[in-house]
Amino acid sequence: MKKDIHIPKVENVYIAVVNEYNDIYKTQDWNAYIINDKDVDLDTILIVTSGYSEDKMTSIFRKKLDKLPKKSYAKIELMQEDLFALNNQFKVTFFEGNTMFDKTYTFRKNTINLKALQPIPLMEARGVLVK
Repeated sequence: MKKDIHIPKVENVYIAVVNEYNDIYKTQDWNAYIINDKDVDLDTILIVTSGYSEDKMTSIFRKKLDKLPKKSYAKIELMQEDLFALNNQFKVTFFEGNTMFDKTYTFRKNTINLKALQPIPLMEARGVLVK
């Protein structure tokens, strides 16, 4: 039965953790974003995030977006720097038309840092990207 289930491959949808200046608090913050680099809108996006290591686990954070327009992005959450010592996982499920897509994005421990910053697609920002 399981062999009959087809789960399509997710392409052009990314998760990025961006280091950006917060004008309100005058601080440098790390924010997680979902990026839709497709030419179609995404519907009913569900994002479940957590951090873990061999002996620690964070609480689970859930976010729902009704729609993410084509060639756009949306903020998921503010991330505390203490979390970067853990593996940070983002489980993303969405619909493109009538087809459901699902992918898990993982930032391995200590990979989110200032030395790893790179240009982020569609954003005028630098951050760490997982495809």
